Amino acid sequence: MKKNNNSFGLLFAMILVIGGSLFIYFSSMFERNAPEVSINLKEYWNLKKPLEIKIEDASGVKSYKVIMKSAKEEKTLEYEQLLTPEQNLTLTVEPPRSAYTMKEKKINIIVEATDVSKWNFFSGNSVKKVYKFKIDKKRPRVNVVSNSYKISRGGSALVIFRVQDENLDTFYIEGNNKKRFIPQPFYKDGYYISLLAWPVKDSSFKATIIVKDKAGNISKEYIPLYLKQKNYRVSKIKVSDKFLKGKIADLAEEFVETQGVSDPLEQFKIINEDVREKNEKLIHKLSSKVPQEKISKFKINKMYPLKNAKVVAYFGDHRKYYYDGDKVSESYHLGLDLASNSMASIKPQNGGEVVFADYNGLYGNMPMIYHGLGLYTIYGHCSSIKVNTGDTVTKNEVIAHTGKSGYAMGDHLHFGVLVQGIEVRPQEWMDKQWIKLNISNVIKSAKKIIDRD
Repeated sequence: MKKNNNSFGLLFAMILVIGGSLFIYFSSMFERNAPEVSINLKEYWNLKKPLEIKIEDASGVKSYKVIMKSAKEEKTLEYEQLLTPEQNLTLTVEPPRSAYTMKEKKINIIVEATDVSKWNFFSGNSVKKVYKFKIDKKRPRVNVVSNSYKISRGGSALVIFRVQDENLDTFYIEGNNKKRFIPQPFYKDGYYISLLAWPVKDSSFKATIIVKDKAGNISKEYIPLYLKQKNYRVSKIKVSDKFLKGKIADLAEEFVETQGVSDPLEQFKIINEDVREKNEKLIHKLSSKVPQEKISKFKINKMYPLKNAKVVAYFGDHRKYYYDGDKVSESYHLGLDLASNSMASIKPQNGGEVVFADYNGLYGNMPMIYHGLGLYTIYGHCSSIKVNTGDTVTKNEVIAHTGKSGYAMGDHLHFGVLVQGIEVRPQEWMDKQWIKLNISNVIKSAKKIIDRD
């Protein structure tokens, strides 16, 4: 009987040990994961922006410490024993008061944290993470070398500038509505060039070079351009039933957006606004790309792709459409319409890469050519296209013939010029003197200054 009691006691003790072990192993009170630590900066710190440190733990954080250590000193920036443990902590750690005079180029930020788990003999799980930072308190240097004297509403300009910073990260030119113009490396290391564009729909324009380094230091340089206001025509156009039952009805059969829509006025509104927006979105996307290889020159000939052509519609025309006295739609004409003979040859005076050669809704058959430096041209309503996407075309090569494909009432060419996705006045690029003053001379002047430096 005594032997049985001993066996039972031993078995009971084993059950207690196993049960206790299983409880400890599976219980959340004894979780074994150390707190997770993350920080908002990588590698560089300007000692101006606060550190944002996140500490997360399933059982709850009971204490933490943040230490800044340099070659000369060690300083505690944050320390706390929490009365109520928290599973998610976000610390905003300000730089020490001595940061402004600190001369060290490298420091370590040490983050220690312990949770409330009963693991490790009730002492909890602990973590210690060391983040190494390079200190950079100096803002990048940026200066304009040369730029066009003025820019007109709906027009273009050129700027060449220099950027200097050993920890350079990103830079761009910010225009209206946060539009970013991407500069291209120019001539010698550290110099950059970019065309700018003042959208015709905007009443004013401002362009600023913004430079950021890896530590978060920012420099801004305003580009000094004289702004020349230019007024554009506002056209009031009556929409006729003949037009709705003719051209609009034909187009409505073609576009997905108008399928199932029977009202002629609604068809017109959808085509003039929604389909147009879709077609222009493609044009803007294709014309926003700027290669990043270094260039030393940018030679452009005056543009006039249609020989002996007459202008039949101007750039920037704000068209407002009325039916029975009520305004039903509006749009902007963002190209120059040229007409000569039926199915006339289209011969650009500048070569380049064909980036699109297909049908594009309201624009009909439409080749698009890239000429360099973010400058693109489009040729709409063509009856036929003689080039393919990816082709390289030369000066005076026939790329297409005029026609009335898309949203065109008669045979003509819709000639458009774009700078990094923004339509600009083709008339400027058709003017030899304007190109000389605003493009060629600016580049020539910049090279002289760069060589002198």
